Amino acid sequence: MINPEYFGFFAATLTTSAFLPQAFKIWKSKNADGLSLSMYLVMATGTLSWLAYGLLIESPSVIVANSISLSIIVFIIIFIILSKR
Repeated sequence: MINPEYFGFFAATLTTSAFLPQAFKIWKSKNADGLSLSMYLVMATGTLSWLAYGLLIESPSVIVANSISLSIIVFIIIFIILSKR
């Protein structure tokens, strides 16, 4: 039988990578105009909650995925805030 963590890492790779195109676009253009700060704040809160859950259940796939996702989301939030100045 396949270890469920393998499937978790596969799913985590897909969902975490979903943020990368937006992050690369922001990095390249140095512009985050038009992005919703509130959406990314809600997403950061949800991702932080998933990270806490992963720590509680000691799930490597949940911990790794949400740590990486949170880093990317925080990067996007910082650029959104800086672009509003």
